[in-house]
Amino acid sequence: MKKNTFKIGKLYAGKEFFLIAGVCAIESENQVLKTASFLKKICKYYRIPLIFKASFDKANRLSINSYRGPGIKKGLEIIKKVKEKLGIPVLTDIHCTQHIDRVKSVVDIIQIPAFLSRQTDLVVEAAKTNLPVNIKKGQFLSPYDMKFIAEKAFSAGNKKVMLTERGTSFGYGNLVVDFRSFDIMKETGCVIVFDATHSLQKPGAGGGKTTGEKKFALSLIKAALAVGVDAIYMEVHPKPQVAKSDRGSVLSFKEFEKILKVISYEKKT
Repeated sequence: MKKNTFKIGKLYAGKEFFLIAGVCAIESENQVLKTASFLKKICKYYRIPLIFKASFDKANRLSINSYRGPGIKKGLEIIKKVKEKLGIPVLTDIHCTQHIDRVKSVVDIIQIPAFLSRQTDLVVEAAKTNLPVNIKKGQFLSPYDMKFIAEKAFSAGNKKVMLTERGTSFGYGNLVVDFRSFDIMKETGCVIVFDATHSLQKPGAGGGKTTGEKKFALSLIKAALAVGVDAIYMEVHPKPQVAKSDRGSVLSFKEFEKILKVISYEKKT
């Protein structure tokens, strides 16, 4: 099937490679602006288009005691500042249809979280905004299933759909990436993204918390580039050791720059 291409800011998704990068959970305005400023600077240096990602609510955390974020009001105010001050396209995720009206006036892309990827109303209503929609493949879904998820968005007349691989459940407390999934999902005509850092999570392996093995991020990214993904997705934190969400898989600024240098080289060769 012919790939659907569409514009996000100055970027033509589906025609040129890009990054989705940012923070996992919004912890403060300073954390978000510091991270976004760094990402803008380093991506400009390596000439790779950037879409900034931030979550105002991590509603799918395992424990009731886990940090979720500042909520939709404060979170969207911070995300809007990134867009206006830094001129970067922005993405955030939604967890219910009631979020859509408030989110669509701020963001450039609406994201459907992996755990909610089969929620028909959520996918269809997000697509009705005519904004690009990034649907993360549920850990419990096969890549073949994503054809039907994409068709839910298409039914609203929106072809601006991205499908993101973020690992598949592998026993208890682990994920694995099946690299056949990229070619399988390409058959939908959607823009295909690899979420490197979430794919390295170890869900619930930390006694009520998710841990991760980010040391494998570069290897998986190189493999994803080899099979021709349209974009790479990574989460970054100024101090990963004190991050309030996904501490084991978010990248430091130094780690991100090291990976970006390799991505830049791989895309040129």
